[in-house]
Amino acid sequence: MDYQTTVEKWGVWEVSCAGTAEGNPFTQQWIRAVFTGKSETVEADGFYDGDGIYKVRFMPSFTGEYRFCLRASFLEQEQEGSFWVTEPAADNHGPVRVANTWHFAYEDGVPYYSVGTTCYVWELQSDERIAQTLASLRESGFNKIRFCIFPKHYDYNLGEPRSYPYEGTPMDSGVLTRENFIQYTGKTQGNHWDFERFCTAHFAHIEACVEKLQGIGVEADLILMHPYDRWGFSQMNEAQDDLYIKYVVARFAAYRNVWWSLANEYDLMEHKSIRDWERYAAIICQKDPYRHLRSIHNCIAFYDHARPWVTHCSIQRQDLYKSAELVSEWRMRYRKPVVLDEIAYEGNIEHGWGNITGEEMVRRFWEAACRGGYPGHGETFLADDDVLWWSHGGVLHGESWKRVRFLLRILGETPGLGLAEKHRSWDEVCAVPESFTEAERTGYHLFYYSFMRPSFRKFYFDDVYAYRVEVIDTWNMTIEEAGVFTGSFRVELPGRQYMAVRVQKA
Repeated sequence: MDYQTTVEKWGVWEVSCAGTAEGNPFTQQWIRAVFTGKSETVEADGFYDGDGIYKVRFMPSFTGEYRFCLRASFLEQEQEGSFWVTEPAADNHGPVRVANTWHFAYEDGVPYYSVGTTCYVWELQSDERIAQTLASLRESGFNKIRFCIFPKHYDYNLGEPRSYPYEGTPMDSGVLTRENFIQYTGKTQGNHWDFERFCTAHFAHIEACVEKLQGIGVEADLILMHPYDRWGFSQMNEAQDDLYIKYVVARFAAYRNVWWSLANEYDLMEHKSIRDWERYAAIICQKDPYRHLRSIHNCIAFYDHARPWVTHCSIQRQDLYKSAELVSEWRMRYRKPVVLDEIAYEGNIEHGWGNITGEEMVRRFWEAACRGGYPGHGETFLADDDVLWWSHGGVLHGESWKRVRFLLRILGETPGLGLAEKHRSWDEVCAVPESFTEAERTGYHLFYYSFMRPSFRKFYFDDVYAYRVEVIDTWNMTIEEAGVFTGSFRVELPGRQYMAVRVQKA
């Protein structure tokens, strides 16, 4: 055996050992380990990593000494060992959990306010573009990114990926163009894959990308399946799907920044049924000992987010106009965190989901956040090389991403954990702390006026407390002190769109 003697809390500990490479190790062999510390006992499945090497990974949730017992189909007897878990580094807060019903926090209790982005196959691009994407993420402040394990075939996604998840070869499709890509959609003829033999280099590369995301504080929302496929990965049978799900969980579950998204636009996958999705979810719940966040994403029809395995709602807006405006309704319906992973994209492509303005994107950010939800970003600006952030990553060209850090700053200054909408007036969105205790103690109110342009607003809370008032320009990212007031008072505003007023007890 080869294994680490120390690892930090919520880090990735790994043991590897040599075994047989004969036959098909992915289906004919198995390896797993039981880890025992002073406060937990965890059993984790391992995986075959090629070249006769088998691995098991573990994410400890406590400090101190752990012992492990390793078993494998190719080992004549159990192997044992021990290692020490140290305190986590300052930037290591553990995996993200659901907190306070509608919100999130890291395992150590630090609040997590999700403002993520979508780059479907950024990790399957060149090393140069991957580096550009990571640099853009660092600059923007996004703290989550959605992306696929399988390659994607769709408009502006006509090239072959850097690698494939299975051993074999793709169809000889010639040169794909915007004019003929439909011809290959859903076609599997010409593909030659062994769906029982994974390309370990493909998964090892994705792991490296997950690690890099972890290093810059970004959650990796892994999309396990999607319908945009010309290689046949969306049409595998039950046994092949189950093998894939188990392999993915075994490889990725020990990374603290992983989330599971069962599908992007599950309702477009005509070869999968609700029974299939429920089976995949059951496998993840059984095989992931760390209980990572789990969701499933729609095109038109929502999945039943009330299902017990669903930890949070991953929503694509269903209406051309309404998106973030419905967050309060979805919160009450499902009583879970509402993440708007697709509220349309800032850009200028021909599709209606990909050509809203940066101002409208930021308005949707703020509408979602003030109603107690979590907005998601996307960008689809035309380029001569068809490289769009929404799928390939690279460099951001829009305006909405520049406003993410400012929104996160405001959310981070929320008393308690998370916001909720409070109905006060028909012509504003009023957010207060989700916790009634914090709302009463702080008197915190965040009023958002979106596309309206009031030149002043009048307020009254009580005759007892003094209230400190700030005027926030959410587009220009400024905060100005308006004064301290008691009783009824009037706040002057600039008569511009996208303004907010923050009120707190002085």
